[in-house]
Amino acid sequence: MSKTDTTETGRTADEAAGAQLSTAPQEDTAIGGPTLGVVGWIRWFWRQLTSMRVALILLFMLSLGAVPGSLIPQTSADELKVQAFKNAHETLTPLYEKLQFFDVYSSVWFSAIYILLFVSLIGCIVPRSWQFVGQLRSRPPGAPRRLDRLPAYTTWRTEAEPEQVREAALAVLKGRRFRAHTAGNAVAAEKGYLREVGNLAFHVALIVMLVAFAWGQLFKSEGGKLIVEGDGFSNTLTQYDDFKSGSQFGVDELEPFSFTLNSFNGTYEKNGPQRGTPRTFEAAVSYSQGGADKKAVIKVNEPLKVGDSKVYLIAHGYAPVVTVKDGRGKTVFHGAVPLLPIDNNITSTGAIKVMDGYRDKNGKKEQLGFQAFFVPTFAGAGKGTMFSQFPALDFPVMALTGFHGDLRVNSGLPQNVYQLDSSKMKQFAVTGGTGKANRLLPGETMTLPDGAGSITFEKDIKEWASFQISQQPGNGLALTGAIAAIAGLTGSLFIQRRRVWVRAARGEDGVTVVEMAGLGRSESAKLPEELAELAVMLTAQAPQAPEPAEAAAEEGAEK
Repeated sequence: MSKTDTTETGRTADEAAGAQLSTAPQEDTAIGGPTLGVVGWIRWFWRQLTSMRVALILLFMLSLGAVPGSLIPQTSADELKVQAFKNAHETLTPLYEKLQFFDVYSSVWFSAIYILLFVSLIGCIVPRSWQFVGQLRSRPPGAPRRLDRLPAYTTWRTEAEPEQVREAALAVLKGRRFRAHTAGNAVAAEKGYLREVGNLAFHVALIVMLVAFAWGQLFKSEGGKLIVEGDGFSNTLTQYDDFKSGSQFGVDELEPFSFTLNSFNGTYEKNGPQRGTPRTFEAAVSYSQGGADKKAVIKVNEPLKVGDSKVYLIAHGYAPVVTVKDGRGKTVFHGAVPLLPIDNNITSTGAIKVMDGYRDKNGKKEQLGFQAFFVPTFAGAGKGTMFSQFPALDFPVMALTGFHGDLRVNSGLPQNVYQLDSSKMKQFAVTGGTGKANRLLPGETMTLPDGAGSITFEKDIKEWASFQISQQPGNGLALTGAIAAIAGLTGSLFIQRRRVWVRAARGEDGVTVVEMAGLGRSESAKLPEELAELAVMLTAQAPQAPEPAEAAAEEGAEK
């Protein structure tokens, strides 16, 4: 055989040996070789889905999928904002609708990611749990033959008997909360099982939070109600201004209770850079549940808890009291009109609608509408722009623009109670025929032209508060999962799994040789320190014996 043939043969042998040692999948070079088949593909897909790598990818995709749900208005949260967004972005709207960006959390793609992540986490946890149970039931493995090759190692000689050293080592290790036992001429110990407990607890907590999220979405209810001082609310579906619920929520599950807004108290910082910032923001209410009447104060982030429901205070504004009279002097409207704030200083706008009972001086029936613009603190003692300078009622002024005709409330189309549809109405001309709105102080009256009547801005200005009444059955479970996830993650990060072996055997000269070594699953500077502490504790019961050379020198000195 030539030298070239020998080299090629040797290379072929090396490649064959390397192929046997390699764990990489081998390509089937045979034509028409075996295929996975349906069962094989299912097993392969299951292994990929239940791997930790895929679980992390799905978790990242879930968090990424929640981004459009935070940036784009959602139909489940505020339909008016969604419609306003569609009107402002006519080009993007068709694309967003196809991608279900206005209903992210109920979309097909988000649900698919959610379900796959749920299955992946369960597939990861169940095998690891059984494996961990097996580790707990088994004993720490015996000592390796060469302890001096381990990263943390120490040895010394002692005159104590090997059995005494092992007994002392067993007591020391168990005193430091190691699981330890004697295996042959060595003591094997292990510690740090809480690391894997924390790891499993973290993943179980993720499943708990996913279940809590799904449970809350299916069985939740949430509604809003604007209430003027002195008015009340009963927790029935017809009382809500807006109401949303999960697909599995039943109306009969609403908590039976009612409450009345007695007063609203809001004070604001008057000086400095924080001028206008709320100092107190609270609503005093009287509520009834099960026949018992109680009083409470609802504050921001301090809701009223009634059974499974929570009543949150979310907004505040003013409701000027107005009186409208027709051309014959008959009062056709009297009451507080809630106006919606448009800035932080509670500059507010709204509509006053008189739908029935109005007749002009000739007896003609019509409908009246007033566009109202209200500021609690007008600048410059009634001069300047019509915007509020402060949230409190320091100098209230209301501007009114009147219309008469058809309010179109019977057109069959839904209307916003805070907006006026003047498309079928005519505007009243104010004094001088300028067509501008009249500005009124509390107690002043705006007289409509041609004997059409009048509207009076009464001195009584009430306040209103907006409440959110919600039932979230999954909140407690989600909080428990979050706390467990933090605790589990802390344990998995800061607890180290490590093993320690202590071997005691009689040497050739009859003196006991003690070896101690430690091994951790991850590198840590604390392992050598811990091994040194254990060695110090053990040498107190098995003191170090002098080396042979030192012993001979001491014996010669005595002679």
